[in-house]
Amino acid sequence: MSLTIKRPDEARWDCVALGEVMLRLDPGDTRIRTARTFDVWEGGGEYNVARSLRRCFGLRAAVVTALVDNDVGRLVETLMEAGGVDTSHVCWQRFDGFGNASRVGLNFTERGFGLRPARTVYDRGHTAAAAMQPGDVDWRRLFDAEGVRWLHTGGIFAALSPSTADVLLEALQAAKAAETVVSYDLNFRAGLWANQGGRDRAVEVNRAVAPYVDVMLGNEEDFTAALGFSVTGVDDDLAVLDPTNFKVMIDEVVGAFPNIQIVATTLRQATTANRNDWGAVAFAEGTFHEARRRSDLEIFDRVGGGDGFASGLIYALLDGKSVADGVEYGAAHGALAMTTPGDTSMVSLGEVEAAMRARTVRAVR
Repeated sequence: MSLTIKRPDEARWDCVALGEVMLRLDPGDTRIRTARTFDVWEGGGEYNVARSLRRCFGLRAAVVTALVDNDVGRLVETLMEAGGVDTSHVCWQRFDGFGNASRVGLNFTERGFGLRPARTVYDRGHTAAAAMQPGDVDWRRLFDAEGVRWLHTGGIFAALSPSTADVLLEALQAAKAAETVVSYDLNFRAGLWANQGGRDRAVEVNRAVAPYVDVMLGNEEDFTAALGFSVTGVDDDLAVLDPTNFKVMIDEVVGAFPNIQIVATTLRQATTANRNDWGAVAFAEGTFHEARRRSDLEIFDRVGGGDGFASGLIYALLDGKSVADGVEYGAAHGALAMTTPGDTSMVSLGEVEAAMRARTVRAVR
């Protein structure tokens, strides 16, 4: 592996995540439209990775985001702190009494069952994170004074507003100047890009980001929609399931952006909302690595499986393990993350390693 990662004693933080953190409202076994009570979680594509690295893998993690300074924002802060993620780099915005200027984003998510797929309804317009501007974050303090081994961010944050794309580029430039490894999850969301020029704008922003990225994460749709690459003559519904097609795709990506050292993705096909075929692949230094495929995996809550994969992969690389090992850690952790409610992981490193070894599931006594 050609990544150069700082030693733990060279940095205060093993991983820092840059992205929006929302309040997730979970109706449990019922539907959003019929719920009378909701369980409350914190979550966000980038943050979920940092939290898993802290809670499951025992690393030192922090988050860079923005929240409104009211009771809802402080609730999200409390939830993040309960997850062990440092909040000293949160940008707090004044509450105007109504939420007209900025607010905390809400994410209503029902798990789905059988033929009814999981469903997410966002209420995240005019959020504090979307209002972030270049200069809001003291990157010199974070990367130079404190030190960061790994920065994780992604396309969801980039898509929140024109200014968040600028904040993202500012962060990546500071990270690279400080020799911090950068991972980026393309995480294309058509609804977020719709008001900013759609796919054309997504490709423009993500291609500007890509030269600063060491580890690129995404599925087949992400690489086509967010970076403008495509595999001709391939059924889109099957492309992400075929490692050969992924190899064709990443040859194009690495050819265009030779700075990218690792390209990785999960492989999944949903038979029902509760059963998926699940695996993962990565390409590094001319070698293709595929995790053990798990067929007919039972799903409790599929949100966060991709973030679980990312955090398992990042943990392994930070720990000095090989890319081949990292794909296995990521695939196992992502699978386990989907067995519990909420966006974030509730499992331990021991459970991840047991899942990597296991061929059957027996009760633990």
